[in-house]
Amino acid sequence: MRLTNSNRFRPLCRILLAALTGILATASFAQTVDPSPADLRLVPQSEAQIKLSFAPVAKQVAPAVVNVYASRKVVQRQRVSPFFEDPFFRRFFGQPGAGNSRPRERVESSLGSGVIISAEGTVITNHHVIKGADAVRVALSDRREFDADIVLMDERTDLAVLKIREEGPFEHVSFADSDSLEVGDIVLAVGNPFGVGQTVTQGIVSALARTQVGVTDFQFFIQTDAAINPGNSGGALVDMSGNLVGINTAIFSRSGGSNGIGFAIPAHMARFVAQAADQGGKVRRPWLGATVQMVNAEIAEALSLDRPQGVLVTAVFDGSPAHEAGLEVSDLVVEIEGKEVVDPNSFGYRFATKMIGETSRFLIVRDGQEVSLSVPLVPAPETVPRDTRELREYSPFEGVTVMNLSPAVAEELGLDGGVFEGVVIAAVDRRGAANQVGMRPGDIIRAVNERKVESTRMLEVITKTPPRVWVLEIERNGKVSKLEVR
Repeated sequence: MRLTNSNRFRPLCRILLAALTGILATASFAQTVDPSPADLRLVPQSEAQIKLSFAPVAKQVAPAVVNVYASRKVVQRQRVSPFFEDPFFRRFFGQPGAGNSRPRERVESSLGSGVIISAEGTVITNHHVIKGADAVRVALSDRREFDADIVLMDERTDLAVLKIREEGPFEHVSFADSDSLEVGDIVLAVGNPFGVGQTVTQGIVSALARTQVGVTDFQFFIQTDAAINPGNSGGALVDMSGNLVGINTAIFSRSGGSNGIGFAIPAHMARFVAQAADQGGKVRRPWLGATVQMVNAEIAEALSLDRPQGVLVTAVFDGSPAHEAGLEVSDLVVEIEGKEVVDPNSFGYRFATKMIGETSRFLIVRDGQEVSLSVPLVPAPETVPRDTRELREYSPFEGVTVMNLSPAVAEELGLDGGVFEGVVIAAVDRRGAANQVGMRPGDIIRAVNERKVESTRMLEVITKTPPRVWVLEIERNGKVSKLEVR
C-alpha cells in the first residue's frame, strides 16, 4: 500500500523538483550576466560573447587620436673647396667666398601620435615626439590637418601638451582612473605605427607599475602586449569604455618592432601634466625634502618585517615639508593616500602627481606602530638666484649650462642630495669640450684647482684665466671624484 501511494505522488514530486531546478538556474544565470558593481569583469560565457567586436570602442576613440608631425630647421656647415676662394673661380661659378665652409639649412622631421583630451583642441603627446621642433602639425582621422602650438614640454615625464590653432569643438577622450586597472584587463592601443596611418591593436594589461623602463624620471609604467611600434609614441591606450588609461611611450625590442612588450604612461600622470598646462604652462611638483631607499630582504629582516615593503627614510632636511610633517629617519613609508608604496619609484610617482597647495596623507610604520602623517604640498624654494650661464670660453667647461644650486633647481634636475649649495650643470653641448671630458647634466662642480666654486659667476671668471693643468672636483650621485685635465 505504501508503495502504491508513493508512486501516486511521484509525478507531482518531479514537477516540483523541475520547478525548483529552474528557479536555481535562473538565479545562477542572473548572477552571471548581472554582476555586482564590485566586480564587473567577466570571462566570455558563450560562443556569441566570444564573437563580440571591439569596433564600437575603436569608432568612439579614433576621431580623438591624431598624427603629430614635428619639424625643425638644422644649420649645417657645408664644406667648400678652397678653389672657390679665388676671385677667378667665383666669377665664373658664382660661388660666394666663405672660408672653407658655408652654412646649409635643412629640415628634419619626426612623426608620432597624440590624443585630443578636450573639445577646445588640447592634445597630449610624448616629449620626444616634438623635442626641438620649430613647427608642429596634427592630422585627424578624417584627414583634416591643423597647425598646433606647443603649450608645455616636460622632459622628466616625457609628456608634452599642444593646442590646435583652429576653433573647436573637437572629438576627444576622457581620462580613466588608471589606478583601477588590473593585470588581465583588455586594452586597445591607437596610433600611427611606422607612418602607415591610424591603426588599432588589442591586448591586455600585462603588468602594472613597471619601474625598469628608463625613459622618464618617474618610472611607473603600464605594460601591455597590444602591438606598439615606432610612430605609436604619444598615442592612446584605452579601456573597453573608450576612456584613456595611458599614453603609449616605449617598447622593449631588439629588432625595432613590437615583441609584445609595450609601455604606457598612466593616465593619472598625463592628467597631472595636462592640468599644469591649464595652470600656467609649467609643471610644478611638490617638494618633500627627504630621501628614501628600497627595502630589500636584509633590511626587512632587520626591521622584523614579514616581507619587504614600503620605502625607508634615510634623510630629512631641516625646514622641509617632511620635517614639518614630523617624518623621521628610519620611518617606513608604506602608503600614500591609501595607495601601496613598494619602492622609491612608486613613492616618487605617488608623491609627484599631487597638486601644489593640498596635503598628502602618508601611512608610516615607526617602532612597529602605524602612524598617519599629513605632509603639506609646497614647491621647492629657490633659496638663491639660479643665475643661469652658458660657458663658451675654452676650458674643460666649454659647452656647459650651469646654475646656482637650490632646492628648486635640484627638484627640476631630479637630484636627491641634501646639500643645496654650489654650482650644478643643467645641460651639456655635445660639441663642447665638457662633453669630451665626460661631464653630464646633474654633475655638481665642487672645486677647481682646490678652489671652492660658490657661484656660476665665480666659475665663469675662473674659466677666463686658464691654468696649465685643471684639477676638477665633481660630485655625481653623491660621490666626489677628482679629474685632471691638461
